[in-house]
Amino acid sequence: MPYTPQELSDRAEIQDLIHRYAWAIDTRDWDLLDACFTEDAHVDYSSNPGGVAGPYREVRAWLQRNLAAFAVMQHLMANVDVHLDGDRATARTMMVNPMGARTREGPPHFFWIGGRYDDELVRTASGWRISRRVETLLWFEGSLPDELLT
Repeated sequence: MPYTPQELSDRAEIQDLIHRYAWAIDTRDWDLLDACFTEDAHVDYSSNPGGVAGPYREVRAWLQRNLAAFAVMQHLMANVDVHLDGDRATARTMMVNPMGARTREGPPHFFWIGGRYDDELVRTASGWRISRRVETLLWFEGSLPDELLT
């Protein structure tokens, strides 16, 4: 059956939210990142090397500390699969993320990760927000620089 106008709007808003998240992380725009999650969101990045899981505010603080080590990040989001259920939704999104870590000895040290985000979303008065996110690392190419291992 064809989508209703409301379903089309919801799907577009959710895809915009997922892309907004990528822009927020890659530009380190923490206010924009706040606008992607509910206040009580749970975020699980524990499948990443050194990753964490917990309440959004705690994970956000971890992101701010740890992403400072990167000169370059580029989240490429694709294959967004959205399932609507009234004011709730789920989405799964594939991601490729080249990362360039700062090093003491020269140019950024690059490595790549690939994974997926599994999200639970809720419609709020401010629009769709992520209430739960689980990142699953599917592959890792390259190595972490020594500076990130100490």
